[in-house]
Amino acid sequence: MPTDDGGGGAGRKGRSSVGNSEAIYNRIAVLRVERGVSRRELSEALGVHYQTVGYLERGEYSPSLHLALRIARYFEVPVEVVFSTVPFPRIGQ
Repeated sequence: MPTDDGGGGAGRKGRSSVGNSEAIYNRIAVLRVERGVSRRELSEALGVHYQTVGYLERGEYSPSLHLALRIARYFEVPVEVVFSTVPFPRIGQ
C-alpha cells in the first residue's frame, strides 16, 4: 500500500480501516484533469509516489489529514471541495 508522509487511514474503496461507514470521497481526478496536471506532476508537488495519487483517485487509499490539506492547498481550494464523507453529485446533475 502506498505511503505518504507518515499518516494513515489506508483502506479499500476509500474506506478507513476503522469501519465501513467511514468512506472518504474525493475530486482529485476532476481537479487534476481540469487543470491539466498529470499524476506524476501532482505527486512531485506533494512529495508522494505517483502511484499514491492513483490510489487516492480510485478511493483505494484515504490520505492523512496532513496530505489532504496539502492537496487542497495545491489546488487552491478549501479541503471540502476536494474531500467529503458523502458522495459528490455527478457532474451535470
